[in-house]
Amino acid sequence: MRSVHRLILGKTGEDLACRELRRRGYAILARRYRTRVGEIDIVARDGPTVVFVEVKTRTGSAYGEPCEAVGLAKQRKIWLMASDYLLRQGWDDRPCRFDVVAIIMREGSVQRLEVVRGAFEGP
Repeated sequence: MRSVHRLILGKTGEDLACRELRRRGYAILARRYRTRVGEIDIVARDGPTVVFVEVKTRTGSAYGEPCEAVGLAKQRKIWLMASDYLLRQGWDDRPCRFDVVAIIMREGSVQRLEVVRGAFEGP
């Protein structure tokens, strides 16, 4: 049952993140882009820049802040998947950026939603 709750929380977080990114002028290009390495939550465009977005949704900060969950290993995986995406689209010459959307929810409502632009860089 716990894993179903996590899936629902993750989907809700991604929906909220897309809404906020659109409000900020991003164009959503893809959601849940899958490769053999893993999955990128959101691929968007912010002006000419392709943005790869990791969404972290939590119900509290007992296990740390949401952004802290995007460590070096996760960053490397996202970078590999982003490279795959850019190559497949023929966009390997376009500028790109890695953002994190951190969301804290309590009792079904958003307590905090933060968009961290340029949260990390590729290797």
